[in-house]
Amino acid sequence: MGDLEKDVSLHTSDMEKEPVTQGRRRSVPEKVAKHANDADEAMKAFAGYEGEVLELTEETNKRLLRKIDMRLMPLLCVIYGLNYLDKTTLSYASVMGIKKDINLTGDDYQWLSSMFYFGYLAWEYPTNRLLQRLPLAKYSGFCMVMWGLVLACMAAPKNYSGALAVRFFLGVFEAAVTPGFALLTSQWYTKKEQGTRIGIWFGFNGWAQIFGGLLAYGIAKGARLHGSTIAPWKIVFVVTGLLTVVIGTLFLIFIPDNQLNARWLTPMDRRLAVERVRVNQQGIGNKHFKLYQLKEALLDPLSWAFSFYALTADIPNGGISNFFSQLIVSFGYTPEQSLLYGTPGGAVEVVTLLFCGYFGDRYSNRLLISSSGLILSILGMVLIVALPLSNDGGRLAGYYLTQASPTIFVALLSLIATNVAGYTKKTTVAAMYLISYCVGNIIGPQTFRPKDAPRYVPAEITIICCWCACLVDVMFIYWYCKHQNKKKAAIRAQPGYTKLENQEWLDLTDRENPEFVYSL
Repeated sequence: MGDLEKDVSLHTSDMEKEPVTQGRRRSVPEKVAKHANDADEAMKAFAGYEGEVLELTEETNKRLLRKIDMRLMPLLCVIYGLNYLDKTTLSYASVMGIKKDINLTGDDYQWLSSMFYFGYLAWEYPTNRLLQRLPLAKYSGFCMVMWGLVLACMAAPKNYSGALAVRFFLGVFEAAVTPGFALLTSQWYTKKEQGTRIGIWFGFNGWAQIFGGLLAYGIAKGARLHGSTIAPWKIVFVVTGLLTVVIGTLFLIFIPDNQLNARWLTPMDRRLAVERVRVNQQGIGNKHFKLYQLKEALLDPLSWAFSFYALTADIPNGGISNFFSQLIVSFGYTPEQSLLYGTPGGAVEVVTLLFCGYFGDRYSNRLLISSSGLILSILGMVLIVALPLSNDGGRLAGYYLTQASPTIFVALLSLIATNVAGYTKKTTVAAMYLISYCVGNIIGPQTFRPKDAPRYVPAEITIICCWCACLVDVMFIYWYCKHQNKKKAAIRAQPGYTKLENQEWLDLTDRENPEFVYSL
């Protein structure tokens, strides 16, 4: 047993023996005492400074937050935008000639769309274990560079089977991005800051949709007017892939694994950067796999409520993200116009994510405020289904409204960062959430059957039903978190209850730590 573990064990023992008033004995909850011997990495920041009181003033906190934002957020935003752009390049390519050039027939395009998520699904749990075990930023950066190289290789296949292989490995390397970014956000930001930050970097999906549409439109029009030595859709893959490699290399160089090895912070600021997230009751990471936390994740109703949402919400996402160009063409526009007219949907996503992220944190209610985006999306899909084919503008406006749908997905992603504690449990729940996301995205393209073109009414009705089920699930999550907070408050109010010193840094799960309060 290490010195830190001895200190925690001795402290636990002393606290259990220490008497309190009215003849009662002070006691630490049994689960806290049992699992207090394998602390978080955050404890290293305070080793050798026992007894010293760190004063984190409001001014210092704001200074650190500005510095952290300036160093982390630009790269997180750009890379997450590229992450979405890389997924949608196939949609652009679908109206730029890829189907003819690699001989896609029947359901081939649907399966090519889904193959990305088979790779993502296969590697999601292993990559979450590696995110816990390996240096977080280094492993994430490596995966970014590799996914960029693989994306550029998408220009090489001459047939369907070759394209399938590339799409599979693209999913493998992109599997680390979303959970890795959620872990980085939970390391560096307090609960009240996380929703806004995740909303900002996730919102770059919308900026990517705007940029990608303009890029694809420019390449398609340039190739039509002036010709090109290679197919326009191949240029899209090469440009976006190599751009990802460059930005991923910058991430690998400049993003630290946690506060303790941030070269742009002084030694004192590193300790203060850890201290400022004490309120999260989570710490900044633990490299050890803990079987009891895995079991708790699998038995926690909240884990399955998160997973149900990801599965159900991403059936619509899988269909729309891969077929939006073809869907816009079905409204009566040309393939070239579809590349351009898809871009305002990105603006809708950016605005709704920023709105819901900011006000969700400000009013401490991410779930209910973010539900507004899903309601808008349901309205948009109803317009697409109900309006006649002749009403091109109305159906296109309906498509734009559907782009507000990610608001709750992002809110729940931020709540996994905020409301799931214990590093093994957090990585497990993140894996469950994103595995469900993969399954939904695999199913989604299959709802857009060629025989249903051009209206795809069965797929559109499926999307409406899925989103309505998602609203019910969100209400359950809201009720469950409030219920658990009441139970924890009752435990803390017991006369004999006490907490350990630095209990925040003991890598306890959210369920076993009575001090943990769930955000809504």
